[in-house]
Amino acid sequence: MSEQLLPGPDQSTPEQEHVYHYYRGNEIPWYVRVIWLGFWIFTVVYILRYFFPAMQTELVLPP
Repeated sequence: MSEQLLPGPDQSTPEQEHVYHYYRGNEIPWYVRVIWLGFWIFTVVYILRYFFPAMQTELVLPP
């Protein structure tokens, strides 16, 4: 079997291609932002409604 040489990666510059590359790295989808927003709203409500009242009781009368 004869070995065929594979061409390497294209090393041309954007100026040579007449195209500029725009990279958009790791854009977060809208539904993930909604999930995070819901998580933080739930966290604040939980802390204000359940955690602080329980801590007041625990600090006054420890188990």
